[in-house]
Amino acid sequence: MHNRLLFGYGVLLVVACTDAPDTSSAPSTLTPGPGPSSTLAAGPTASDETSLPVAPVNPVSDPTSNPSGGQPSSTTSGPASSPALGSTSDPSGATATAGPPPGPTQPTGSGPTPTGPSPTGGPQPSGGPTCMSGVQTGDACNSAADTEPCVRSDRTCECGSDSTWMCAMNSGAGGVPAGSTGSGGDSAGGGGPGPGPSGSGGGTGSVEIDCDAMMPTSGGEQHSNTWAQGGSDNLAWQVWTNGGPGTLTTYEGVPAFIASWNNSGDYLGRMGFEWGNNGKSYTEYGTIKADYVWNKSGTAGQYSYIGIYGWSNNPCVEWYIVEDSFHQMPFNTGDRPVGTTEVDGGTYNLVYRHTSGTGGDRCGGAGSWDQFYSIRLEGKRCGTITVSDHFDAWAAQGWNLGSLIEVKVVVEAAAGQGSVEFPLARVTTSQ
Repeated sequence: MHNRLLFGYGVLLVVACTDAPDTSSAPSTLTPGPGPSSTLAAGPTASDETSLPVAPVNPVSDPTSNPSGGQPSSTTSGPASSPALGSTSDPSGATATAGPPPGPTQPTGSGPTPTGPSPTGGPQPSGGPTCMSGVQTGDACNSAADTEPCVRSDRTCECGSDSTWMCAMNSGAGGVPAGSTGSGGDSAGGGGPGPGPSGSGGGTGSVEIDCDAMMPTSGGEQHSNTWAQGGSDNLAWQVWTNGGPGTLTTYEGVPAFIASWNNSGDYLGRMGFEWGNNGKSYTEYGTIKADYVWNKSGTAGQYSYIGIYGWSNNPCVEWYIVEDSFHQMPFNTGDRPVGTTEVDGGTYNLVYRHTSGTGGDRCGGAGSWDQFYSIRLEGKRCGTITVSDHFDAWAAQGWNLGSLIEVKVVVEAAAGQGSVEFPLARVTTSQ
């Protein structure tokens, strides 16, 4: 499928931080389509995060173009403006020294070197405009600089005389008003049938998430193969490996699944929307969200991702929103983050990469493609991801996402023997 990040423990960074990282979670994985790359980047460019190992990223090849999961032959780092390989600084000026090169023949995905999260909450006035992807009513603004409305995919905000943003839903954005419970089925819990799906055009307002949700107790169907796919609407699923068979268990009509692997090589299991060649620009889907609960067990090799994953076309892009991992968060992709963004109360590093290889892609044989990453500084196993806010943040960087091929909840694991239960894996759009 796509290029994966490897986690290698070798980059040390002295950082002064006040917030302890979430020790309950570690780095993660992602996508349907192409298979992991067989070659790691030669020594990662240290990220501006924590002192974690660097791991290579493996592209996943598109099952439709290469069902066996070919692997790209190499990865190259992002734009020339990215900092030089081998060093990075945290806010206090500490410098991280590059550790040993990432392990062989695995996707580059490494635990990032955290630099300490940026302030959470809304944007802070700093002399310039504060319009950003996660802006909400009540966030601080700069009344002198923020003279134009801040237009997001589902809302438009204006800076008031009290230097705070006031936001209103855009006409036609749909959804349920913030603070109320959205539709889409009952929460999974107590061994019940699990949450019901919300299809395209369903509400995407605030939904109460049951972090103790249980898996459905019946109706599971197990799919074991090196590549298989099925389902429809936001219950489309896929399992892919570049080694031995992996397993994905799905439940009829329920946005829940279990992903498991046993030394299957690079493994990806995911569920969500699959649009294929009929995909559109993300703004045409309104607000895109993913409600999730996951529980992980076992091991996942040198790298792993849990979050949201997908491909887009025109241009060809493989993208990741990484919420959690079997390893320490955040992880180092080998390329220095170009900045951070605040979304859903969390801070994310923004990383750009470009890769090429022989493993195939989901764009009909592009040969090389971009990779966009939002990597959460602290892991989280339960909540809601406003996917379209991440897309807004990428657009603000000048990154062109093109037409979406898919948006899916995913786990990717490099090796080992483990599993992730997803009692809730529900992707929704507001239009």
